[in-house]
Amino acid sequence: MGSPRLLVAAGRQLRRSLSLKPSPAAAAARPHGGIARHGSRPLHAATAPRSGAASNPAMAFPCLDAMESRSENLKAGRSASGPEPSYTSGATLNYRCQQPLQLDWGGVLPEFNVAYETWGALDRDKSNAILLHTGLSASSHAHSTAANPQPGWWEKFIGPGAPLDTDKYHVICTNVVGGCYGSTGPSSIDPGNGERYATRFPILTMQDMVRAQFRLLDGLGIDKLYASVGSSMGGMQSLAAGVLFPSRVGRIASISGCARSHPYSIAMRHTQRQVLMMDPNWNRGFYYDGVPPHAGMKLAREIATVTYRSGPEWEQRFGRRRADPSKPPALCPDFLIETYLDHAGEKWCLNYDPNSLLYVSKAMDLFDLGRDNQAAAQARRAARPRDLQPGTCTPADVQCSLTLPATPYEEQPESQADADAALEPLKPGSSRPPADLVLGLAALRDTPTLVMGVASDILFPAWQQREVAESLRLAGNRNVAHVELSEELSLFGHDTFLLDLKHMGGNLRMFLD
Repeated sequence: MGSPRLLVAAGRQLRRSLSLKPSPAAAAARPHGGIARHGSRPLHAATAPRSGAASNPAMAFPCLDAMESRSENLKAGRSASGPEPSYTSGATLNYRCQQPLQLDWGGVLPEFNVAYETWGALDRDKSNAILLHTGLSASSHAHSTAANPQPGWWEKFIGPGAPLDTDKYHVICTNVVGGCYGSTGPSSIDPGNGERYATRFPILTMQDMVRAQFRLLDGLGIDKLYASVGSSMGGMQSLAAGVLFPSRVGRIASISGCARSHPYSIAMRHTQRQVLMMDPNWNRGFYYDGVPPHAGMKLAREIATVTYRSGPEWEQRFGRRRADPSKPPALCPDFLIETYLDHAGEKWCLNYDPNSLLYVSKAMDLFDLGRDNQAAAQARRAARPRDLQPGTCTPADVQCSLTLPATPYEEQPESQADADAALEPLKPGSSRPPADLVLGLAALRDTPTLVMGVASDILFPAWQQREVAESLRLAGNRNVAHVELSEELSLFGHDTFLLDLKHMGGNLRMFLD
């Protein structure tokens, strides 16, 4: 992908060149109506000098002009106000853990902060706590508070009489480690050198994030959760919490999540990371004292937004309607669906730390609760000293960089065998979970679990929730509730968990009661 600034500059040069007109003297000096000839034959049109105006006017690119203008404004703002401001969604509570957090892939956080918010009173015996896990880009602000009265991302789902009934439960929501809304992440200061981590931040897993959350619970004196609840990425964390701490989680609700990331969602997140990293302002993660990679972030968000809803809903909301049919088509956003995606990218590109998007989305890709993956992580952790201190990691301890394969991808023999097996008839409602995943979820055999999905979800398709439910049953869990909303009930796709209070909220309320 070319540099956005170079593309804009090239576009301007092209417009200038197309708008230049020859002087009357120069035009008059050309014989035969201004067409230069060599002998009696005219030169090829592609090489002939031009006269008069261009055949067509130059295309306008307001979308690129806006991007360039934002860059200039950000440059001016940085010179006036200093480095990049911290990302925030309002006042939160903060838990500072001074003990190192050893990470699954070899890194360490010598100390870390967890931003969190709470709603509802905690019982005297601290038995009514619900840990609410967020999606990829959400903050801890799931519901309004006295300190931050702005509506939260799950505002209608939390409160007296709501699915997360604050007359009954004490609800805790955190910003994940790796995020940028108060918890330690790439934009935080590394206590080792006093500088921002940037891409010196270590690779994270969902399990690392959950361990940090349970450090918070330790600090709050909460030994056991009434429930672990989460949607999307939060649904992954909710399952991970039960697997890591089975004796500390009373029940689990996993909504529009999965027990292992699958190729389609990995591919979509890879694409988002690539367009972000190709923005020259990203600067390999060290952009905090300059202009952030807002163009890459905007494009990444547009790609993500496509996966959050469903095709039928796009058809209902936008169809093939154009924003202004009275004007000729343009290469910038023109159809209503294009203007919607453009707006989604615009309003988000400066509200979330680009490095956090990279790290948190990669943690989602790495998620796999299969037995083999869990065993490998445990082996890596056991191979390192428990008192690992900052500065002691060496290249032999942690592989901090990757190289592309020397040879291009080739189909492996087992790939065809797997494809053939996938064509075998399946039992109705079966997703045929692999034995490895069944064994990996065995820790949840005694934990009541609610698994919900949506047929119109293309990012976390409903078969992934069926896979979770069936794996749990095969692992011996006899208290699994599986709910799948049909397209007739919801066309909102993956975002249904944010919007459907009646079905999503209603089933969650019944499960928790």
